Amino acid sequence: MKRKLLCSLCLCLTALLLGSAALAVEFTDANGRAVSIENPQRVVALYGSYGEVWRIAGGTLAGTTSDIPAGDDGAAELGSHTEPNMELLFSLDPDFVILSADTSEHAEIAKVLDSAKVPYAFFSHQDYRGYMEMVKLFAEITGREDLYQAQVEKVEKPILSMIDEAAELEGGNPPTALLLRAYSTGVRCKGSEGTVAGCILKDMGFVNLADGDSPLAENLSMETILMADPDYIFVTTMGASTDAALTSMASLFTDNPAWAGLSAVQANRYFVLDKELFHQHPNARWAEAYGQILNILREG
Repeated sequence: MKRKLLCSLCLCLTALLLGSAALAVEFTDANGRAVSIENPQRVVALYGSYGEVWRIAGGTLAGTTSDIPAGDDGAAELGSHTEPNMELLFSLDPDFVILSADTSEHAEIAKVLDSAKVPYAFFSHQDYRGYMEMVKLFAEITGREDLYQAQVEKVEKPILSMIDEAAELEGGNPPTALLLRAYSTGVRCKGSEGTVAGCILKDMGFVNLADGDSPLAENLSMETILMADPDYIFVTTMGASTDAALTSMASLFTDNPAWAGLSAVQANRYFVLDKELFHQHPNARWAEAYGQILNILREG
């Protein structure tokens, strides 16, 4: 009798667990759409970074784009994130497609998915907070709350500690920073919002000289940089060739004799940042990016 009762209880518990795993997760995506997703098994990510977050949260991918390292789930490569192979995508029979709200081409792809009645959602983030929110949502969908908690320990808590230490090092006197993005064809000044590096520097207490109505944002030149004379200069690179981007930086600025007169240069506070940590979304490596900036502050 006890054995039968125990078996019945086990069956009930199993049914409850299966029922709870199958519950739909409802959320509002980055484009303000109401989305309901229930236990997807054939997920396609059309933006590599967000596909990586899906994997971090315990999901597997049926297909993804070429801007993500190959995983052990055998995901099919669909080409670039701006022009994915839609015929191959539909051959994978997806039940959820992850899109980027910041990729203009994805708006048209969404219309095609709508016509085919394939569920999808738009996502967007530029800082570690957005990353943590995405991991939390994806972990809720995959039923892997433990993996979200692992990211809290690995990413969120260390970052909060480093932000506090940076504030102590600055002692109420935040340093100024010039953030530049170098391309093979030019250099632009970037503010605190909308870029990974900008968000990190802001969190770590830097005053970004391109914020507000700064002339640097509209008219970047050697003259405006000399007038601003930042405490620190940071450069991120964009494009296939870092060397080409730095060559552009040299021809426009660093080869200019006046560059050596900047306070940041004289104090050895000119840094070219790692593209994987400060231009692309670092995802599980967010804390590593903050750690590099903290080390720079520690060195003075």
